[in-house]
Order: sequence, then C-alpha cells, then structure tokens
Amino acid sequence: MKNRIWGIPCGLAVVLAGCSEPVEQDSSSVPKTSESVKSDVVFKDLRAPWNIEKNQEVFYITERNGAIVKGTKDDYVRMNLDLKEQVVAEGEGGLLGMALDPDFTDNQTAYIYHTYEKNGSLLNRIIAIVEQDGIWKEQRVLLDAIPGASIHNGGRIEIGPDGLLYVTVGDAAVPENAQKLSSLSGKILRMKLDGRAASGNLQDYVYSYGHRNPQGLVFFNQTLYATEHGQSGHDEINRIESKNYGWPLIEGTEKQQGLVTPWYEVGEQSVAPSGVAELGGKLYFGTLVGQSLRSIETSTAQVEQVVSDRGRIRDVMTDGKQLYYVTNNTDGRGNPSDGDDVLIRLEP
Repeated sequence: MKNRIWGIPCGLAVVLAGCSEPVEQDSSSVPKTSESVKSDVVFKDLRAPWNIEKNQEVFYITERNGAIVKGTKDDYVRMNLDLKEQVVAEGEGGLLGMALDPDFTDNQTAYIYHTYEKNGSLLNRIIAIVEQDGIWKEQRVLLDAIPGASIHNGGRIEIGPDGLLYVTVGDAAVPENAQKLSSLSGKILRMKLDGRAASGNLQDYVYSYGHRNPQGLVFFNQTLYATEHGQSGHDEINRIESKNYGWPLIEGTEKQQGLVTPWYEVGEQSVAPSGVAELGGKLYFGTLVGQSLRSIETSTAQVEQVVSDRGRIRDVMTDGKQLYYVTNNTDGRGNPSDGDDVLIRLEP
C-alpha cells in the first residue's frame, strides 16, 4: 500500500464561492486564449510534484511519494523526510500541501499535509517540520486522524494575512460527511500555527463546510478564494467565509436556502482546477483535466487560457513579480513528455 501513485477516474470541478451573486456563464463557452507567453524551465524530471514554495531565490516543491525538492534554477536536491508516520502515496494521497513559516529564514520551519496509514485505514495529518542537516525532521503534530482515502484528500495549506493556517480537506469519498460539522471531511480548516483551533470557527477546526474536494487556496484583498473539484463538471471557485458551500446537497448553479452557490463554476465539462495564485488582480489556476493554466478576473469573472501546451498543471505560485507552475503528467493520469514533470517560470 505504500508509495504507489495511480489513476482513479472521477469527475472534477472548480469553485470560487462567496456571498455575492454567482456569475452566470455559458457552460458551452471556451475561455479565450491569451497571446503566446514566454516561459522558462526552472526544474525538470520532477516526480508527481504537488506544491510550490519559494523563500528568496530557493524553491521547495513537494512530491507525492514523500520527498521535498530544494534548489535554484537547474540545480536542486531531493530531500527526504524523517517522520513518525510514513507518507503513503496511494491514489490522490501522499505528500501534498506545504507552507513555509513566516519566520522561515530564521527557524527553517514549514508545515505539510500528508497521507498515512493506521490500522488499515488511510488518514491525513498536518505537521510542522524543520530542515536540519540536509533532511526534514518532524517537529510536532498540529492535527492528525483527518479522514483520508485514495481520492478526495484535499491537502492545500495557506497561511493567511491573519497569521492563521488554512487547510483544505476533501470528503474522502463519503459525500454526506461534508455536511457534518462533527467530521473534518469536506471542510476548510482554520488553526493557529501551534495547532490549536482558531477562535471564531463554526466548530472546533471547521471554518467552512460542504466541500467536495477543494484543491487550491489564495488570499486576495483579505478574501480567501478556493478552487474545488465537482462531481461531473461544475468545478467551482468560491469566496470562502464561515458558511455551508452545499456539497452534496447542491452543485453548480443550484440554489438552496442557507447554502452558498459558487461565485464561478465551469458548467458541464470538467477542468479539475488545482493550485491557485493571485497576481495583478487576477487569479491564476492550474487545471488537471483541462490541461491548462487559466486566469480569471476577480471583478468580472472573465476567464482566459494562458498556457495550454504543457499537459496537467497541479500548482501555481507567484513571488509578487513572476508566475511559476508545476506540471503533473507523471501522477498516473497524464501523458509525460521528455523532462516531465517540470517547474516553469512565466516571463513577465
């Protein structure tokens, strides 16, 4: 069961949800494609990368099998992790999200989300790790026993402008749990960096609920946005507040009292949005099924296709000046080209 990555077909979707009226769109429309953009390969031969972080000029990239790639352009090392629970890379699980501590330069501390196995069941946990002597060592557990499965693990981590840690958790293939505040499944969690639940949550660690498989998080103008996979089409982008986002009671443009209809949804055809970043007032998000990097205007919800020739795109990151993204063609569901997977820098 250890260290396997394999494909399991499932419908996927994008979510940016919020309290504003959902944006109406033609589900048959295709995003317009921007003029060709110049790009530069930073790293190649990555192994199912999942999350990009950057401190000064150094990149840190998680790989699903349980390694962290560290380096600068054309020069990187693959670092192992010394953990109390072994990373289990089964299906969509493995070593997933990562966030660097705000004082990373001084304390070398990061936070990761990973899948593990206990008593024959797949679970997920959030831990703090420290880079020491060429290896990442587990420092402390923030939260464990998060329900897991071979699909729908969520796994994205983001430190907000409030200094709190936000984490996406999928429904672990049990949709009804997304509506149970007593379960961590199908939620966005919010906690302090020491692992204590943040005050003001709906319940314990639960900040929002009714999510199927949220895959990306980003703050823009103090607003949290999340991308989410739908069941069959109807991927969403949501503006996140402490509310119920409806899964599995509603999806797409459906409405029901007390439930949030997505700010943006893709219609009938899945694109499977994943990591998301903000630059210049636009959100840039990678798509897996859609095999593209896309942007969406936060003011108009106008979608544009930025990159469409690199296959599956898992994560997007910006350092405030340039955009970076990683492909995900070696995860068992893509068609790898020579050099895949790659970290790409877009020219400004």
